[in-house]
Amino acid sequence: MAVRPVLKMGEPRLFEVSEAVSEEEFETVELRSLIADMFDTMAALEGAGLAAPQIGILKRVVIFGVAENSRYPQVEPVPMTVLINPVVEVLDTATEEDWEGCLSVPGMRGLVERASHIRYSGYSETGAPLRREAKGFHARVVQHECDHLDGILYPMRIPDLRNFGYEDALFPEQPH
Repeated sequence: MAVRPVLKMGEPRLFEVSEAVSEEEFETVELRSLIADMFDTMAALEGAGLAAPQIGILKRVVIFGVAENSRYPQVEPVPMTVLINPVVEVLDTATEEDWEGCLSVPGMRGLVERASHIRYSGYSETGAPLRREAKGFHARVVQHECDHLDGILYPMRIPDLRNFGYEDALFPEQPH
């Protein structure tokens, strides 16, 4: 389909709360095109996930998945997923801190604490119910992408801004 421009931090639409996808919108050409464009955009930019608001569409649609990715070479695989109208439930109090990046905050990373074990539910692109448990990087990606639907970017979750910066300054030994 098409690679769409990704909005960058500072764009007001990124801070808005997205609208739910209605039953009538499932299996429409518009929704299929949106999802195809999201996958094309995510692949072109080597992302692990993408939320519709990042391409200017204020709908509760996220995609994510990682097989092999040069931006995240050390992470476990995450199944390619379309998740519509997601709900995230934290399953225990354990958290993990790790570095996050975002296609809307290019070239930067920040240390963010997230729940380490979650359950997420919602719907596939056809409207079929979807429900999974996730841990580790998988859980992190889901939480990060779902934050976008509520107008939250990962830098807003960084408690100490000394742990936020440009990748080449934070990790000079790694290729960028």
